[in-house]
Amino acid sequence: MTRPPLPPFDEASAREKVRLAEDGWNSRDPARVAQAYTVDSRWRNRAEFFTGRDQVEAFLRRKWDRELNYRLIKDLWAFGGNRIAVRYAYEYHNDSGQWFRAYGNENWEFAADGLMHVRHCSINEHPIREEDRRFHWPLGRRPDDHPDLEHFGF
Repeated sequence: MTRPPLPPFDEASAREKVRLAEDGWNSRDPARVAQAYTVDSRWRNRAEFFTGRDQVEAFLRRKWDRELNYRLIKDLWAFGGNRIAVRYAYEYHNDSGQWFRAYGNENWEFAADGLMHVRHCSINEHPIREEDRRFHWPLGRRPDDHPDLEHFGF
């Protein structure tokens, strides 16, 4: 099984890979998203370190159980060979109704079959007022005509 586009990446295929990842994460479907990672993938997410697709799925389930109405935009930062770097921002609220905006960077390394093998993620977040939200599309895939991170100055 392969997961196109495959490395080595050019600008067009790197942009496509980033958008596919954004679309997957905006689905908030842990089982679906976990399929984009190798069975032995290695993750660093903030201060959490784990290995394997099953742990990825468990992490995502915990994440989206507490990060409600999650909406994410990813933006290509750099690419080369089998690696892609992205920056991103997402908004969500907790079960008390407090909204947050998170900003981060990810470094990705892909196996030859196009599955992500390594993911290093750094994230900063802060509370925001609901009226300060910027991501208002219906839950799911970000519409193609929705502004990107550059538009918001993020």
